[in-house]
Amino acid sequence: MRIIKIWNDAPAENQISEIASAIENGDLVILPTDSVYAITCDALNIKAINQLCKLKGLNPDKNHLSIICSDISMAAEYTRIGNEVFSLMKNNTPGAFTFILPAGHQLPKAFKGRKVAGVRIPDSNVTRMVAERLGRPLLTTSIEFQDADHARETELIAETYARSGIELIVDAGDGRDEYSTIIDCSGEEPEITRQGLGELS
Repeated sequence: MRIIKIWNDAPAENQISEIASAIENGDLVILPTDSVYAITCDALNIKAINQLCKLKGLNPDKNHLSIICSDISMAAEYTRIGNEVFSLMKNNTPGAFTFILPAGHQLPKAFKGRKVAGVRIPDSNVTRMVAERLGRPLLTTSIEFQDADHARETELIAETYARSGIELIVDAGDGRDEYSTIIDCSGEEPEITRQGLGELS
């Protein structure tokens, strides 16, 4: 497993290119977020999606799936965002939130038949920049960890996934052992269904 070290969430151009190229080639990559580190892949690459789901024991037909977008504009390409939800997202992103939104027609095949999709726009420059460089979302799922140290320390995260088939981990410093706040925006009114790190403003 390769490790790319990034200081102060300020990646160099060649680092973004290397990370984006790995994802574009179908690799699974562990990226920082503003909450728990995440396993990611190209959200439009079915082979990579199947590999990620197999690694996490997810059934893409039954489990909720989420994407990381670079900004609200990218999120709007793949989901439907009304005016009220747009204002909510504008006031709270980038941030530690997962917005459950009505699915759009451009979502990848793994979301086929889904009425909703989770969307993250994390407060992590490197991760948003990778999605921007790709020009499309990343499929995302949180790493698994046995204790707080294995969530926060990238060396321990790398040890946990050393034989998993993950090609690359981006070390942007200590992670968190708390999850994002989930806001269900698929109904008439936005509803917090899991209170995590994100505090709505």
